Amino acid sequence: MTEAGFAIASRYDDLGPEKVVHLHDAASGLRAVVVVDNTACGPAIGGVRMAADVTTDEVFRLARAMTLKNAAAGLPHGGGKGGILADPHAADRPRLVRAFARAIRTLTDYIPGPDMGTDEDCMAWVRDEIGRSVGLPRVLGGIPLDEIGATGYGLACCAEVAAGFVGLDLKGATVAIEGFGNVGRHAARFLGELGVRLVAASDSRGTVHDPDGIDVGRLADVKREAGSVTAYPRGRKLPVADLLTLPSDILVPAARPDCLTAANAAAVTARLVLQGANIPATAEAEALLHRRGVLVVPDFIANAGGVICAAVEYHGGTEAGAFEAIGQKLRENTRAVLERSRRDGTEPRHAAVEMARGRVLQAACYRR
Repeated sequence: MTEAGFAIASRYDDLGPEKVVHLHDAASGLRAVVVVDNTACGPAIGGVRMAADVTTDEVFRLARAMTLKNAAAGLPHGGGKGGILADPHAADRPRLVRAFARAIRTLTDYIPGPDMGTDEDCMAWVRDEIGRSVGLPRVLGGIPLDEIGATGYGLACCAEVAAGFVGLDLKGATVAIEGFGNVGRHAARFLGELGVRLVAASDSRGTVHDPDGIDVGRLADVKREAGSVTAYPRGRKLPVADLLTLPSDILVPAARPDCLTAANAAAVTARLVLQGANIPATAEAEALLHRRGVLVVPDFIANAGGVICAAVEYHGGTEAGAFEAIGQKLRENTRAVLERSRRDGTEPRHAAVEMARGRVLQAACYRR
């Protein structure tokens, strides 16, 4: 990894992390880290991120987000996260994922799932090695959360509630989505069913912008066939960073961490920000947006659909049951957090953290 083994030691608190495990296997070339943040509510569930620049601190922040996300969603699970330092498009991905699985065989309080750079196939390889993963392909009895769009569906449920707090009518509203991938494209699809019009989308190669509206199905086809949204035949083609400040009612950051910063938050035009990615904004950016009257629904509330689906799968539930649970929990939690934020005059993230933290500490009282 790029950091010293105990680089996050100063950030330990009464929640965790419980374990920070660095993994290195010279034979396979594996370099990875796992953070088990907290297991008061049960064994930790969290995705395995694969990226060439993933860091220990990033994995810790993601693991903490999972602790809060799972507690806020009322799941019998704690939070954890894995990070594999590698290019997810490299030919040796299966070998690295299998090596990672073998390395965490005895880390039984961590249940891995898919995340950026990994997918259902990867979780099938993990399951084959150690018999423990979520987000499996259908053929293995799983509920493929990326395929069905569990996280995107949850974002749409969140939007239904949050829109009322800013006086926004979703029918005719516009959305810009940063990261038109497994989360972003499904969010566009489910928001479209509510009457929201997609006007901008981006991926790692650039942004497409059309204020008259972008056909979500056609854009998904173009992305799959050409590899980028920039091949969409209509609209302007712009740099990736421009997406965040294009005119829209709703902004969905669904890509990498810390894309919204103090440097660009002042130029955000959206009235509502739904965090589709984990940790997509700095604390400074969220504070600035809050002062400007922009409603930001934090990641571990807005994008909990995926882990809710994973937990339903892990406990033997069905796809229909997963969608029902996502809809119920996302709407209830979004309303609870935003009402608490409004009542206390605090940022939504503060209200959400206090709610989730209270649940974790309560659960800890029942542990030895």
